[in-house]
Amino acid sequence: MVTGQCADVLHLLRTLQPMPSFILTADHAIPETAARIHELRAKGFNVLTVIMPEYEFRGVIRRKVALYSLGKPEWPASGFLDDQGGGE
Repeated sequence: MVTGQCADVLHLLRTLQPMPSFILTADHAIPETAARIHELRAKGFNVLTVIMPEYEFRGVIRRKVALYSLGKPEWPASGFLDDQGGGE
């Protein structure tokens, strides 16, 4: 089960992907975005990260910005069930 800020991040990824880390932090008050992404991955969600060398955010060029999206299938991530003892 996904609750709290992880649930918020998951909903935003499902509806607005790809989503830069800045949007999650600045517009949706998720201060520890990377930690929430890590928690979703730990639960088996297939969260993909692309690092953009440059990204314009609010008129300023930012460097090395993470863009997050959900892979297909979004759950379980490849190999997740094997790591949990649920695979063959």
